[in-house]
Amino acid sequence: MGAGTEPDGSSRSDEEWERFLRESVAGTADAPKEPSARAREVARRLRTEPDKGPDGWRSHPPERPKRRVGWYVVGLLAVLALLFVALAPGRVVDLVTGSDSSRPDAHRPTAQDPFRGSPAATWASGAAGITMPKEAKAVGWMSAAEVERALARSRDFLVASSLDRGVLRGERPEKAIALINPHQKDVQHLLKTAFRTPGEKNDPLLLFSRFQPSRAHLVGDVVKTRGALTYREGERGALQVTADVTFVYPVARPGGDEILRTIVRRELVLSWDDPDKVITEPGTFSIVSYKYDMTNGGCGTPTGYFVPPFGPDRHADESGREVDPYDRDTPFGRGGSAGDECGRATRS
Repeated sequence: MGAGTEPDGSSRSDEEWERFLRESVAGTADAPKEPSARAREVARRLRTEPDKGPDGWRSHPPERPKRRVGWYVVGLLAVLALLFVALAPGRVVDLVTGSDSSRPDAHRPTAQDPFRGSPAATWASGAAGITMPKEAKAVGWMSAAEVERALARSRDFLVASSLDRGVLRGERPEKAIALINPHQKDVQHLLKTAFRTPGEKNDPLLLFSRFQPSRAHLVGDVVKTRGALTYREGERGALQVTADVTFVYPVARPGGDEILRTIVRRELVLSWDDPDKVITEPGTFSIVSYKYDMTNGGCGTPTGYFVPPFGPDRHADESGREVDPYDRDTPFGRGGSAGDECGRATRS
């Protein structure tokens, strides 16, 4: 009998039967395989989710990060703004305040702001602009305390001779004169003649600042100053004090609205002498030398007063050499005489 019989009654050979049993155990290559649990779960989710088209969720490319172009632009504008402020600070002030520096009168002084447009606008006022030595030390015949008092009185002379309101109105500078050694003959001769008959050699402007009230008056209550006092030992053990100070006077003529600034730089060398060696009086000094430079104070024959060149007179004064009255490094061009060439201020 054969190993097996087909449904139609035919029998199988032993080889066929043996192959049948082997394939039943191992399975054939083309037999369908049972899907895994993960595959069945994915297939179930795809059947339940709506169709999203051909592009799956992974088909979109990742979005590129945006370049921060805006920050670069802001930084560049900030740098340009700082550069503009550094190069044109006046223009920035005009933009903020609403003024226009391109106008001819943008920096013109006014009664409310007589130092408008001037370098002196940032200077100190009056005696505050005259710097004193930080520490007084004994010199020659004077102790440190005596040197300190002498320095203070030297500044008092500058105040009484160039800042006193009465003196600026043309009054006789009595307080200042009282500090000068009455036994110094050459200076006493100058003081006796200068106020009566002023001339090139005997001009009160050599030591004092004065304006003739009928021609000019001070605008406001402030005179701007910048300068310093220094000291060292002089001849015969004296204390020698040197004053180098610039005074800026805003002035106008009576009834006029034009304002000029008369600028005067003075250098005075004062000697506080030992009374055992020089004839002097206590609390007084001798004048060793005096020099001054002046712009916008008038030219021509000395009158004993500064004469600001208002109106048409200004063109006549502007015919001289150019001078920067705020340049304190330039040597003095006028010493002991007011008859030198009149300077034309490059700025006031």
